[in-house]
Amino acid sequence: MPDNGWPAERIDTSIAHSARIYDYVIGGKDFYPADQEAGDAMVREWPALPVHMRANRAFMNRAVSWLCEEAGIRQFLDIGTGIPTSPNLHEIAQSVAPDARIVYVDNDPIVLTLSQGLLASSPEGGTAYVEADMREPDAILRAPEFRTTLDLGRPVGLTVIGIVHFVLDEDDAVGVVRRLLEPLASGSYLAMSVGTADFAPVEVYRVAREYAARGMPMRLRTRSEAAEFFDGLDLVAPGLMQVHRWHPDAAHTPVADRDIAMYGAVARKP
Repeated sequence: MPDNGWPAERIDTSIAHSARIYDYVIGGKDFYPADQEAGDAMVREWPALPVHMRANRAFMNRAVSWLCEEAGIRQFLDIGTGIPTSPNLHEIAQSVAPDARIVYVDNDPIVLTLSQGLLASSPEGGTAYVEADMREPDAILRAPEFRTTLDLGRPVGLTVIGIVHFVLDEDDAVGVVRRLLEPLASGSYLAMSVGTADFAPVEVYRVAREYAARGMPMRLRTRSEAAEFFDGLDLVAPGLMQVHRWHPDAAHTPVADRDIAMYGAVARKP
């Protein structure tokens, strides 16, 4: 891999990180040997893992496009952004509405280092980056970048994509998401994907075991548990589905249900 100038003092290159594993598995370039080793081990346990991860990314793209085109959303708070992968959320949103404004949130120092790719906003819009852990929502909501970039008097699209399976029960994932929604105006939306083992339990739990062995325990959720995140919100049709089944592209390649371990939905805050 080329030298990206990452700050070595903030990154333990000997330990795999979830964002970098994801980047490796979907074909990115911003990873270390430990991430490659972990990704290879996980794909051996579940060969469909790359299909699953790409489907999750594609769900985010479609959800953001829908929010811009159909719901008129012009502001986004993106939790657990991950390593920049084009098209990034602001590129999708600003291709529809150049004046869209986005706040990205992540706690990986590599994401911070590469965040220039997330801050290349259109002149009419704006982007900002907050380095914070989603398990501490008040730190996000107090951040100057959040307060100055987004207008809380107008609806916001809160995107929480492919991250809550790393939030364990003791950290109250549902409560965290509700706290992030709390200050957002009526008419805001939650777009979210939630990890599950409902469709390929043996293989997916093997992948979870590989994550846990590297210090990243996971909490996979059933459909009813995933639905709890949307309590009190108005689900957009077709409701809570596996991510590849939510508003699929007309030209999408068919994907088997057992190859997808993520529920997804978009819902409106009354």
